[in-house]
Amino acid sequence: MDLAPTREQEAFRAECRDWLREHLPWEYGVGLPPLFDDLAEEVEFLRGWQHQLAGANLVGVTWPSRYGGRDAGPLMHYIVQEELARARAPELVGRIGVNLVGPTVLAHGTDEQKARWLPQILSADELFCQLFSEPGAGSDLAAVATRAERAEGGWRLTGQKVWTSYAQFADWGMCLARSDSDAPSKSRGLTMMMVDMRSPGIDVRPLRQITDEADFNEVFFDEVFVPDPDVIGDVNGGWAVSGSTLTHERGTNPRQLVIHAQLLEELYRLAEETGRLDDPRAANALAQAFVEVRLFQLQNWRSLSKLAHGRPQGAEAATAKLYWSEMSQRLHATAMTVLGDAAPLWRGAVDNPGDGRWQRSWLYYRAASIFAGTNEIQRNIIGERTLGLPREPR
Repeated sequence: MDLAPTREQEAFRAECRDWLREHLPWEYGVGLPPLFDDLAEEVEFLRGWQHQLAGANLVGVTWPSRYGGRDAGPLMHYIVQEELARARAPELVGRIGVNLVGPTVLAHGTDEQKARWLPQILSADELFCQLFSEPGAGSDLAAVATRAERAEGGWRLTGQKVWTSYAQFADWGMCLARSDSDAPSKSRGLTMMMVDMRSPGIDVRPLRQITDEADFNEVFFDEVFVPDPDVIGDVNGGWAVSGSTLTHERGTNPRQLVIHAQLLEELYRLAEETGRLDDPRAANALAQAFVEVRLFQLQNWRSLSKLAHGRPQGAEAATAKLYWSEMSQRLHATAMTVLGDAAPLWRGAVDNPGDGRWQRSWLYYRAASIFAGTNEIQRNIIGERTLGLPREPR
């Protein structure tokens, strides 16, 4: 594993950093994006920000140039994500499209589908959501029950999805549905299709979260028509298509790495200011957090080295997701210890660090062991596919 950057990588990092210093609407590396009380206003602001990034060719750099990318390798993508996080730039509002939908369409879509959808993704001119999870099929996608029934010229969708990010703003949704109930195994009767989220018969209901936000949603389908040209991959071949999507979702995570390194640095500073470093338990927890963030960095580098040499991650992606989610929860528990009496306060605390951002972050990352595949499922994947242990009884 060679960790020394090439001249090309150093030049690209400098390009990213220079552009961000010039275009960030707040102080580079110190300021933070504005807080919005209205989610629609926040989404509109973030669409404008992503449009600017795409104009600088800093979104989807691994994509082919004919679709707006740079034909760059995974290390270049890693550099962009690192620099965005270091600059305190907001996360891409179109990240589902950029990180999951786009790569899936590139791998499995027709030329017509690529030309139709991909150019709209990078600029956030259109937003995409991922319609996978269901009330009875969260991490176990083989249990998907939303039905896709044959109709003239296409399919009729009926069923329910849940935990769908930004569905209320999405133009399109990539949906996994059951197209053959009589297939010999549950995974063989699934089909992936792109759904126009403005179609008649779709009902999107926002879910109020513990953070008092509502970017997750329930989505109900009542005989929603999906034309044949919007099927991605083969009919009844959706299991293979979804597998490539989830590999992208659970693989390397440079943004989370940099964000948690920054959080740890802020937490040390706060502990020093409040005298918490004098508490042996708090000091030990901070030292443990430092070690865990460093291990997360090494794990990312190992995965990137494999990708750079054209080797797939496979089931190792589950290890990355499992590790960083639980690492994050432990780090935020330490943060609440360091905050001390201010921990229960949301806004308006005396000398409240981050005007409640620590508290919001702690609440948000309680879900880290659930989203992108529950950690129980990740442990099954690691045991069965990486360690070769016997399969769990079904």
